[in-house]
This record gives sequence, structure tokens and C-alpha cells, in this order.
Amino acid sequence: MKTTITALFFVISLIGMAQEQLNDYKYIVVPKQFAEFKRENQYQTSTLVKYLFGEKGFEAVYEDELPQELKNNGCLGLRAKLVDGSSMFTTKASVKLENCSGEEVFATKEGKSKEKDYKESYGEALREAFKSFDTMNYAYNGKAENSEPVTVSMKNDVKKLAEGKLQNHSSVNRPDAMVEQEATRENQRYVDRRPVESDLKKAEPNTEMVKQEATREQQSYKNRIPTESDMKKGEGENQAATSGMEQGKDSELSTIASGTLYAQELPNGYQLVDSTPKIRMKIEKTSMPDFYLARVDDTSGTVFKKNGTWVFEYYKGGNLVSEELDIKF
Repeated sequence: MKTTITALFFVISLIGMAQEQLNDYKYIVVPKQFAEFKRENQYQTSTLVKYLFGEKGFEAVYEDELPQELKNNGCLGLRAKLVDGSSMFTTKASVKLENCSGEEVFATKEGKSKEKDYKESYGEALREAFKSFDTMNYAYNGKAENSEPVTVSMKNDVKKLAEGKLQNHSSVNRPDAMVEQEATRENQRYVDRRPVESDLKKAEPNTEMVKQEATREQQSYKNRIPTESDMKKGEGENQAATSGMEQGKDSELSTIASGTLYAQELPNGYQLVDSTPKIRMKIEKTSMPDFYLARVDDTSGTVFKKNGTWVFEYYKGGNLVSEELDIKF
């Protein structure tokens, strides 16, 4: 009985210490793409983690949408990181929080799910992990606002001005400064406003429409007044350019089937991107399963599954073209 009471007291003490530590921070910074995944908000993990933190009373923000005070002092927030311990048949996930120095402040328990669908399994595992916050009554105490932001001196790294001197005081807040610098953990910038001598010379005025020479490219041309032969030549060049654009479009379509495409969900369908990632095609859902309306630039067609293989069909020059696609959903 005494041992049980001691253990219970120890657990309560740990929870109290963890809550006190979390109360020192005003924000939770959530990445839009966790390091464990290949693409942004995969399986809706980022949006779910941000929502769950908000549900527990925290002020959660995305890493690319930081409020100004957090940009000025990164120590106001904790960085959320997802720990993925999944095996072949079980999804396992937990979340840990690190401060601006990279030190772990808190870690949830590991949530588990055996759902086959990844979106559902990660959702169930993360919701279970967030039960670690149920016993806490988070309330920001304002401590982090009184802390000094971490700064790095770059005084000796700045080149000398043309006059051979730099002002001794900081140039961050001086709009007339020739060199402006700021270096903190969250903000790093260097602006050089010193004038640079141009290597371009003012052209001599010349009103004659006669032979001129461009020395940089070693090119010359004569009379600027267009002749009838010049006009015909221009028309031929325009036709060649138009033909080249059409060939480029055909080349764009033919390269779609040459690599793996990854499906990113949209409200009415998916956008298919390559490994760059570059959006190569957008497909919209229809009332038929595995049958989509497809668009690549100005070319429309359909994408559907045939004998276990995805096929893109479209018309080219009045002929129906079919291409097999490798799509990963």
C-alpha cells in the first residue's frame, strides 16, 4: 500500500513538473511536412496535430505562418516533432516538443492503431498519443517573453565600406545605413546598399539608320528599315516558332508517362506531381470509381484503371492516344 502511494505521488509530481515546463511557452510550432514523410501534410498529419494542440488549449501555428513576436524571439515557442515507430501491421506515433535550443521539453506516450488505411491509422494513433495532455491544465505564464533571444555576433565578418570605416553602433534600425545586418537564431539578413560602378557605358546618340555593331556578341546588322524580303523571312520564323511550341507540347505530354506520379488530394480530385515535385496533371472525380477527367495544360482527356493499370487517354491530331501511367496514391 505504501509503495503504491509513493508511486502515485511520483507520477503526480512528474505531471506537475511537465505542466510547469509547458506553461513557460506561448506557441507550438507545427511543420507542414514532418521529417518522417515524403510530402506536405501526408495523411493529414500536420493539420491533425495542429488541431489537437488547439483542442488542448495551446496556440499552435504553422512554421511558415509565425506571428511577428515569435519571429523576433524564437524561444517563445516549442517545435513539434512526430516520432514514427510503425511496423508492418501496426501504426505507432507520438509527438515530442523541443525548445529553441533543441532540448526536449515534453514527449507524449506512443499511440497505436491497426487500421489498414494510413490516414485513419495515423489519426487514431495521434489522438491516443494526445491523451497525455488530458491531465494537464495548460496556461501560458509569460516567462518566455522575459527571456533574451539567442544572438550571434557577425561584427568581424562584415566587409569594410568604401570609406574604410564602419559605424560602431548597430545598423539594423538605421534606414540610411550603407550596410545592414542582423543575426539571431530566427532572423539572419545582410543588406549592402553601397553603390557599385556600372560596366555599362552611355550609348552615343546616332540618328542615322545605318550599319551598327554589338561588340559583346560580335554581331552587326545593316539598314534598320525592313524590306519585303525581311517581312517574308519573319513570317517563316514565326511559323517555325509555332511549330516548335507544338512539338514542345507533345514532348510535355510524352514525358508524363516516363516516371512515377504521386497523387496529392484536392477537394474534387487529385493533382499528380513528379519527384521534383512539379505538378504534371490534375484529375477530377466522376460518378464512376477509378475514372477521372484529366487535364494537362490545354489538353483534356481521361484517366482510368484498366486491368490493374492506370491509363491516360486523349486526342492528338484527331487520333486517340493511350499512355500507361505509374500513379502512387
